[in-house]
Amino acid sequence: MSVRQKKVASLIQETLGAIFLEKIRDPELGLVTITDVKVTPDLKIAKVYISVYQKEKREYALEHIESMKGLIRSELAHRITLRSTPELKFFIDDTFDYIEKIDKIFESIKDDNHKKE
Repeated sequence: MSVRQKKVASLIQETLGAIFLEKIRDPELGLVTITDVKVTPDLKIAKVYISVYQKEKREYALEHIESMKGLIRSELAHRITLRSTPELKFFIDDTFDYIEKIDKIFESIKDDNHKKE
């Protein structure tokens, strides 16, 4: 990723975080965090990765955010200055699931080692 892409992605991530805090106030969503943004080289598409604290609300949160995509993009356009505002594509970031799984594996290994001693 080029320096420009990284700067634009960082700006979009920070701005979307503020938009989510200020404009999207749905208690049904729970805690939603923008974990990463990746933009295409032409800056026309931004892949936005979100983390939803409550696993059972992930699908609802993604659907709700998708339904508000136009409003979110419009608000983004008002807050940042780019030649054109990128199309937003939202994805669930499940990195924490992998971390949790690896932690459980390490814990089971640690427990097995303690039992052997």
